[in-house]
Amino acid sequence: MPNDGDTALDWRPSASNDALIQRARLLAQVREFFALRCVLEVDVPVLGERTVSDPHLDSLYTEAPRRYLQTSPEYFMKRLLASGSGPIYSLGKAFRAGDKGRQHNPEFTLLEWYRPGWDENQLMAEIADLLESVACAPNAGAQRVTYRDIFLATVNLDPHQASLTELAALASDIARRDMSAESRATCLDLIFSFEIEARLPPGIVFVHDYPECLCALAQLGVDEQGVTVARRFEAFLERTELANGYFELLAADEQRRRFSEDNRQRKALGKPEMPADEKLLAALDAGLPSCAGVALGIDRLLMHLVGAQHIEDVIAFL
Repeated sequence: MPNDGDTALDWRPSASNDALIQRARLLAQVREFFALRCVLEVDVPVLGERTVSDPHLDSLYTEAPRRYLQTSPEYFMKRLLASGSGPIYSLGKAFRAGDKGRQHNPEFTLLEWYRPGWDENQLMAEIADLLESVACAPNAGAQRVTYRDIFLATVNLDPHQASLTELAALASDIARRDMSAESRATCLDLIFSFEIEARLPPGIVFVHDYPECLCALAQLGVDEQGVTVARRFEAFLERTELANGYFELLAADEQRRRFSEDNRQRKALGKPEMPADEKLLAALDAGLPSCAGVALGIDRLLMHLVGAQHIEDVIAFL
């Protein structure tokens, strides 16, 4: 029998029973929220023949045959949307290799949903409604700020107009290592994560209109100043990132180009290239409806609800 000090053989759950009760209550509340809004829950595979090409995400996989544990249900859900599913959500497990820390675990619970006919502004409003419903976060206090404005207010740089040299210099100071060989996207991500995120306003905050180089799977648009921006946003609750959303890219040709660009970056980083998901591209060709989509981390939301400092306090077993 293991003793209290034998952590390697400790069979007990890492989360308390109270936290697990709160977890069950949260999942039930989420399902009730979407049931009342006539959004269909869908159950999609966690193993797939293809996976994301994002250069900053690494997938876990099985051998013989090789199948990838999905980093999100996005590709499967977009195929459902293209087939006429209407508004849908998925509440289940997702996986990312190497993600381990206070707010990260390789296996985690992800809520992802898509709203045909909506844009990112309508989706931000629904996220605020959801957080008010399950987390008692005051919707009326939700703030929206552009990526440019929060950069200017915090580090006095315009992320759209600043040179790569300026961004790399600031990123180098923050990271305390030379960032001059890094991409614009990498420098922006580092500055935001380590210098800006902790200085966001309290409560619910939506940061939107990201630089074009951070477009991921979002459509591009033009802001009030005539600058091309990515129509994506991130949602924060008490300065913790909870959700990442997009006004979704619809064009198969542009999606294929972004797959290729991701693989170019992966190769430069010494990572394996990922074949394009041809079934997703075929779905886009067939006609993905105009829609907005978002992925929200349930474990992080639960950490907020129970006042936990580490993700292990809200997951039964790591």
